[in-house]
Amino acid sequence: MKKVLVSGRVTRGIFVLSLCLPVSLFTRAQTIPLRVDAGQVTGVLNTSFKQCVGAGRANEGLRADWQRQLTFVKSACDFKYIRMHGLLDDDMGVYQEDGKGNPVYNWQYIDELYDFLLRIHVRPFVELGFMPSGMASGKQTIFWYRGNVTPPRDYQKWADLIGHLVQHWTERYGKEELKTWYFECWNEPNLSAFWTGDKEAYFRLYQVTSLAIKAVCPQYRVGGPATAAGAWVPEFIQFCALGKVPVDFVSTHSYGVESGFLDESGNRGTILSYNRNAVSADMIRTRAQIDASPLKNLELHYTEWSASYTPNDPIHDSYHEAAYILDKVKHAGASVNSMSYWTFTDIFEEAGPRSTPFHGGFGLVNYEDICKPAFYAFRFLNQLGDSTLQSSEPNSELNCIATRNGEDIQTLFWDFTVTHPADSVNNQVYYKRDLPPKSKGNVQLSIAHINSGRYLATTYKVGYRTNDAYATYMDLGSPSQLTPDQVRVIRQVNAGAPLSSQVVTVHSGAFEQIFPMRENDVYLITLHKLP
Repeated sequence: MKKVLVSGRVTRGIFVLSLCLPVSLFTRAQTIPLRVDAGQVTGVLNTSFKQCVGAGRANEGLRADWQRQLTFVKSACDFKYIRMHGLLDDDMGVYQEDGKGNPVYNWQYIDELYDFLLRIHVRPFVELGFMPSGMASGKQTIFWYRGNVTPPRDYQKWADLIGHLVQHWTERYGKEELKTWYFECWNEPNLSAFWTGDKEAYFRLYQVTSLAIKAVCPQYRVGGPATAAGAWVPEFIQFCALGKVPVDFVSTHSYGVESGFLDESGNRGTILSYNRNAVSADMIRTRAQIDASPLKNLELHYTEWSASYTPNDPIHDSYHEAAYILDKVKHAGASVNSMSYWTFTDIFEEAGPRSTPFHGGFGLVNYEDICKPAFYAFRFLNQLGDSTLQSSEPNSELNCIATRNGEDIQTLFWDFTVTHPADSVNNQVYYKRDLPPKSKGNVQLSIAHINSGRYLATTYKVGYRTNDAYATYMDLGSPSQLTPDQVRVIRQVNAGAPLSSQVVTVHSGAFEQIFPMRENDVYLITLHKLP
């Protein structure tokens, strides 16, 4: 005999729970079945989504607020590595020459930064750039902080700098630690704004860099070409294979907009790609290029990715970004060794210090420690178990990742709908609006073959006006500056508290729950087995 549990009261049989909403919402809407089989383990959860995360530049990492935010994000999302620009910029003080042209190295600021990272158990994914002005062949720079993007005046001096730096790290942290690091040569050299040399000049830079690193220890991992939009990958692999140039991984980038690759000033109008496979298709294609190459065992790291490449795009603040992130992780995660979201924080100064609290910055958190919807996508992913479970895919827009840890079950599901009206309006206009989503019906989650017993059933959500800090900010009138009280309000309203949490009893091995689903809603349901 089947009996029903209502509002947390337990009877015999299947556990069935509806959220506390009017019955009419469920009776009138389409019901979409989502089935999970807790008895069918399909593999180990791919965690490429949390292997690395991006940050703006190294000098920002010396700030107390940046370090506070990374400590928080690490605790919630458990990113293993971090990658950033500007490690060798003049503001890090690494290189000068004396009156006779001899190098003078100074590792003080790098040591301070890397000591902090390792203290909180985040390893550096070392991007080697930009060019110290004392070694540069020209004066062209990029960004507000003026990173020099010209080739070295003397490639041997560059090689000596890299060799001495890597040797210093070996002495400071130990060879076994450095064997776990990644060393990436430069950033987006296929864009003239980032590299004034040509492709051959970059390949030469890569060669002398990789040889300098391997001279310290052959087991250290080095790679490139760190290009925008998957460029140069086959040519780079061919160069390394033919010339026997050391290479351990391929790195490149992808952003989900219709055109362009760079927005140095933060003022370019961008349009979200209407292609549902944007970003993920790039990752899959690059993996296929490696598999078809002479060096098919190379790792693949997407060391930058997001919905948009500009630090002035309100999609980064929008509730849409959470579902966007999960869609790319679901469909591309198995193709890459890491997919480094750009970036963890809005403390980011490519276009100079930002002057408004929600300005479309890349970060998972804004510069006042307010968590955006994107943050919750990664926090939910980090709450998943180690083993994946068999689950249905009801349609192309509703997706699910179901896992277990022992007897605990976690089900993450979401709707991913591109609502942007193609090229009729740019992101900077569209995503600044209040954008109420359309209903997608009700999802009926059914989990079969659960061990009998008592569970703590908890429901988390992110979506329109649920952990949607930008909506709360708009309700406050979108002030150019927030008072401390306003910051507290936005944080409290969007603190990630569960929608519901209650003890349930499962007798016949099944759990069911109904959820109203709107465009780009994200749910995480956890079942924690109690003694």
